[in-house]
Amino acid sequence: MIRGGSNTPIVVEEVTDPVELAKARAQRERFDRNWEWFKAHATEIYRTHRGKILCIAGEELFVGDTPEEALALAKAAHPNDDGRFTRIIPLEKMDRIYAHRR
Repeated sequence: MIRGGSNTPIVVEEVTDPVELAKARAQRERFDRNWEWFKAHATEIYRTHRGKILCIAGEELFVGDTPEEALALAKAAHPNDDGRFTRIIPLEKMDRIYAHRR
C-alpha cells in the first residue's frame, strides 16, 4: 500500500468548459508529438545517454544529470511546450519487473 504524508482529500471534478477542454486537447497533442519523436529515437537515446535524465520538448532531446537540469534546458528552448516529459535512463541495461502489491 502506498500512503501519502498528507491528509488532504483528493477531489475529482468533471470539466465541461469548452475552453479548458480545448487547452487539454492541445496539450495532449503536444505530448503525443513528443512521445512519437521519443519512440522514433529511443534506441539511439538509450544507447548514448545511460545514467542520465532526459526531457523531450519540441520534439527535441535535452539531457542532464538531474531532472531539474534537463527540464531547465527544455524550458529554455521551448518555454511554451507544456507537452514535455522527463525520463530516467538507467545506467545499466537489464530486465526489470514492475509489479503492484495488493
